[in-house]
Amino acid sequence: MSADRENHDMTHKDIALLLADAADEVEIGIAPYQAVIRGGRRRRARRLAVAAATALVLCGSTGATLALTGLPGGDGDRVAPVATRPTAPVPPEDRHVYAPQRTTLATGTDQGKTWQVYIDVWGVPRDESEARRQLDAMRAAGEAPAVRQASGLVGKTSYFVGRSVSGGKSLVITFNTVRKMDPEKGGYEAFSTSLEPGAVGPERLVVGRVGKGARQVMCKWRDGTTSSARKALDASARAGDHGVIRPAAGTPVNWFVCLAPSETGFESAEVVK
Repeated sequence: MSADRENHDMTHKDIALLLADAADEVEIGIAPYQAVIRGGRRRRARRLAVAAATALVLCGSTGATLALTGLPGGDGDRVAPVATRPTAPVPPEDRHVYAPQRTTLATGTDQGKTWQVYIDVWGVPRDESEARRQLDAMRAAGEAPAVRQASGLVGKTSYFVGRSVSGGKSLVITFNTVRKMDPEKGGYEAFSTSLEPGAVGPERLVVGRVGKGARQVMCKWRDGTTSSARKALDASARAGDHGVIRPAAGTPVNWFVCLAPSETGFESAEVVK
């Protein structure tokens, strides 16, 4: 028992001495603080670089997918529809519903008196509310359409051709309310009246409409003479006593005016070119 206890005590002593000798041989220096910091920075930089690269890959992939599909979850063939704003409706004032477009068709001098022929074109009302206001405006202007009620104006263009002499009161020569004004190719319409409103005598003044291709209209008078109206070079060209063919704002056709010599009247009109 004593021998075993002695061996056991010596073993512990031997171990303690060995540990002490080992501790004496170890050099204890200052901890490598800067090296540790640099190592931590390198590891942090690597983590940031990996995260940035991952983000770029994800962004590029997402952008490419959106560009190709246009819609989330869509196929590559799809393209996102372009967003468009609804077109604002054109107000009736801009469509000339409540105030007509006026075009002077011809001017001249006869026996010392100046005269002119004009056309008023009223725009198309789209509903009964616009039509009622238009009818009131027409009546105020002294132009009465041939309709029984305002609803007869809806969807139609109205025009009034009138003349005045020496700045006097204007009177209507012809008027109409129509859905379409285009004459047949090569066709025409002509209307005749006395030059001076209310005057008793031959119908010397002729007004008509022709297609855009007509270049010359020949007016024949009862005394065997003729007068011609030729197509104006532009809309601003003035018309003399011999007449002119010109466009009128708001209409898809051209208009002509002829005036017969004194003491004779209208017989016929013909498109010759």
